[in-house]
Amino acid sequence: MKIVIDAFGGDFSPDEIIEGAVLSIKKYPDLNIILTGDFKKIDDYLNKHNLNRERIEVIDAPNIINSEEAPTIAIKREGTSLGEAFNILRKDDKVDALISCGNTGAILAGGFLKIGRIKGISRPALAPFLPTKKGTNVLLIDCGANADCKPINLAHFAIMGSLYFSEIKGLEKPRVGLLSNGIEEHKGNELTKNSYELLKTLPINFIGNIEARDIVSGDVDVVVTDGFTGNVALKSIEGAVKLALNELKTAIKSSPVSMFGALFLKGAFKKIKKTMDYKKYGGSPFLGTKKLIIKSHGDTKRETLCYAVDLAIDCMKHNINKKFEEVFSTLTISEET
Repeated sequence: MKIVIDAFGGDFSPDEIIEGAVLSIKKYPDLNIILTGDFKKIDDYLNKHNLNRERIEVIDAPNIINSEEAPTIAIKREGTSLGEAFNILRKDDKVDALISCGNTGAILAGGFLKIGRIKGISRPALAPFLPTKKGTNVLLIDCGANADCKPINLAHFAIMGSLYFSEIKGLEKPRVGLLSNGIEEHKGNELTKNSYELLKTLPINFIGNIEARDIVSGDVDVVVTDGFTGNVALKSIEGAVKLALNELKTAIKSSPVSMFGALFLKGAFKKIKKTMDYKKYGGSPFLGTKKLIIKSHGDTKRETLCYAVDLAIDCMKHNINKKFEEVFSTLTISEET
């Protein structure tokens, strides 16, 4: 297995990315990693910290794509760590996946322009796992790749999401819900209502509409929506979790009695924090592209990078892309809606 990693994407590059790569190499004896970025800085860090360079290759690409650049232009710029990572992924048949915690727009642009989509899939989509209150996971698809969608796109998201969840989580018929403003069939905007009619015809376990408050209920396995709505929902959930944890922390510190009582709940608080820590999910796979692309979090540290590698290897072991190819090569969906 071989993975190319953009070493200069994210807030803590390249130090944490390098450390995460070394940890992943130790964990997987058959894994090879290519790091793209400023060769001298990466080389100096490896030497300074006496890190194992076995099965780690460094490709010089000293330029960085920043958040202000137009994604479609930036990804074509020569010598960027992300752009070079995409070039390697496209040209080298032995490279199975790409991981970056850099500019989301540039990663999506690279996926569309340099790698391309699997035949039959109308739009690739970002699909992260989220925790639920039942201790399970829910897949949100799409969470930001496609702001404007048609019903056929949501139908393809539903099929990809159902297959992906089934393979990774081992659940034969995951429950697929359509995000709307009410559970009734007639609720929603034109996109939602037309998509509902289409999803009813698909070979998936479609359970109907769900509301945003039920995304993390544990009563649904895959939540389908357009990228604009999905991104708003995702960030709303993250914001609500941060608010709840902050309020809890403030309340505990408000009095000596509260702080004393919190000592007895220390284990429970650790469990809550661990459950709600989005970093442990490694990031979002960009499902539907010809090769595997994983967008990790901007504040990725070494442990999170390892989780992203775990996710990539899990996808490879389950031959996710090949299974997408098989399903979509024979799939016929009417686009009348």
